[in-house]
Amino acid sequence: MSFTYILKTSCDDYYIGSTDDITQRLKAHNAGKVKSTKSKLPIRLVFKEYYHTKSEAQKKEYKIKNWKSKKMIEKLIELGPIV
Repeated sequence: MSFTYILKTSCDDYYIGSTDDITQRLKAHNAGKVKSTKSKLPIRLVFKEYYHTKSEAQKKEYKIKNWKSKKMIEKLIELGPIV
């Protein structure tokens, strides 16, 4: 079981990632152990989507990162995960 997730940082940026353990990953982010979000605390989870494999979750992560559009990311968050 893997997840693609989006965090919203304190400076209204988005961080997109994927993980096998969403709970532990969020703890790491909030503890300042993730370099890219360390200076942007607090963060909050605004989107997560479940996948059966790590590969699927990573593919979605890279797809979202390639959009490079805040509006498209916000639309995805608004619509919610595909079930």
